[in-house]
Amino acid sequence: MTGIVRIDDEVLGVEEFVRLLKLTGQFEGLVEQIVRDKLTVHAAMRQGLVVTPEQIQERADQFRRVQGLHRAADMNHYLDALNVSLDEFEAFITDNLYQERMMEQVCSEAAVQEYFALNSPRFDSIEVSHIVVDSEGKAKELISYLQDDPEAFAEMAREHSIADTRERGGEIGKVLRGSLKTDIEAKVFNAEPGDLLGPFPSADRSFFEVFLVRGKHPATLDSEVAVEVRRLLREDWLMARAQEHVIEAR
Repeated sequence: MTGIVRIDDEVLGVEEFVRLLKLTGQFEGLVEQIVRDKLTVHAAMRQGLVVTPEQIQERADQFRRVQGLHRAADMNHYLDALNVSLDEFEAFITDNLYQERMMEQVCSEAAVQEYFALNSPRFDSIEVSHIVVDSEGKAKELISYLQDDPEAFAEMAREHSIADTRERGGEIGKVLRGSLKTDIEAKVFNAEPGDLLGPFPSADRSFFEVFLVRGKHPATLDSEVAVEVRRLLREDWLMARAQEHVIEAR
């Protein structure tokens, strides 16, 4: 059995380590990340992207500075403690560089702008506030009251809401499409500023939600939207790459 750590006479081996990762729900996420990284490296190599020895050396030097490993001996001791060879360390650095080069291409400025132009409606946003209460009757009473006095929404949220937004007067803020449950989102995005919507029940009807639409914002390619576009480009690209390989959990 290959040991990972020893506690007195007890040795935690690889099999037990993997079993613990599975039982704690961490195994699948770790494996998924490893697969994503490897798919990216393979794609970069197939496309002929180049990582030079100079770039590898520069990144290795950066790694050492961050870790405070200023002498060659310090680096050797560090790797020995991890039971990692210099070749394995260099392969790790090289793979990271391949991943970065590939993602620079997938998520280039041109790709971001093209994706946004083709999908801009999905990046429309709204500003909303909500009040969450534990009965439909309370929710309906609040709606009736707020229809006569909409300016009291924040006060009512602080007084009655059971959500963690109560201290902010129920303010959720700016949200993109996909941030709310499907049935709620369709109605909220079709509403106009000032509209009260609800009550919307939870699946088990243990709470009911009332929304106030405060503002609507047509999509613009600002920094926040650009981050989301890059995430979507990366996910779509990885999904396509996964279809090109046979991937099996062992």
